[in-house]
Amino acid sequence: MGSKNRIAKHIVPLILEHLDDDMIFIDACCGGCNLLDKIPNTVERYGNDINPYLISMWREVSKGWMPPKDITEEDYYYMRDHKAENPALTAYCGFALSYGGKWFGGWRRDSVGKRNYVDEAYRNAQEQFPKLRGVTFANKSILDINPTKKALIYVDPPYYGTTKYNSDFNHKSFYSWCRLMRSQGNTILVSEYQMPPDFIEIWSKQITSSLTNTGSKTATEKLYLLVR
Repeated sequence: MGSKNRIAKHIVPLILEHLDDDMIFIDACCGGCNLLDKIPNTVERYGNDINPYLISMWREVSKGWMPPKDITEEDYYYMRDHKAENPALTAYCGFALSYGGKWFGGWRRDSVGKRNYVDEAYRNAQEQFPKLRGVTFANKSILDINPTKKALIYVDPPYYGTTKYNSDFNHKSFYSWCRLMRSQGNTILVSEYQMPPDFIEIWSKQITSSLTNTGSKTATEKLYLLVR
């Protein structure tokens, strides 16, 4: 949900434009790492997410892990009911093999019989996972991120005023944290629909989303830079 894969080609050049040679890169809500995997591995890269199973998987991926090639529907529901048994595989099943990418939202199937989603997910993993080798991953709240090196911090938070995530995310606390990070010399970039006036819009694009109960909708994705 909320993948930045479609717009990463627009956002990554702007990130690199603001990423000085002495800075590390932190993706504070890395999710599916569809932006992080496009940051060159010559940069010291960090990923963070609040979902512990997801981070367990990415930590294994960063060391070379790959999921099994053939996973059955029975395997999927077994992992749903035994999450702690293999957290990395749990995350892979829970997201990559679920309908709509929703956390264990139901086995992803093709009613027409023309697509093999298990094979597609595995081929996607073969393409993406090697690009994340060497990334350092953490499982914490955004508000607990406090880099010890000068950083460019990119954040794709739950969007204000939307219901695409089931979250009690505190946006006022988030804005205050961004300003604290900026005051410490870090660069802050945020994907959102709207931000307070000290965050300047540096890019926008109209995107069709399918994250609603009634079908698709069109919204304008924006990238903001905190300037003071």
